[in-house]
Amino acid sequence: MKIYTSDGGELMTVSKIERKGNELVLKGKAFGTMPMNARLRPEDARAALKLLTPGIIFFLLTLPFRKASR
Repeated sequence: MKIYTSDGGELMTVSKIERKGNELVLKGKAFGTMPMNARLRPEDARAALKLLTPGIIFFLLTLPFRKASR
């Protein structure tokens, strides 16, 4: 999975998602070269859920089935 910047540049390539205790750990490379582990803590996951609206939830559910934008 790749995460992009607003100008279309590659920010992070996620190669693995795993659980470590009560945290979610994303492993990959930032900017294509620098190894990086990003952690998502439970309180941060709850904060992210508060940002979701019904429209965004619907979009997330349909996102895997949409055509790639280029």
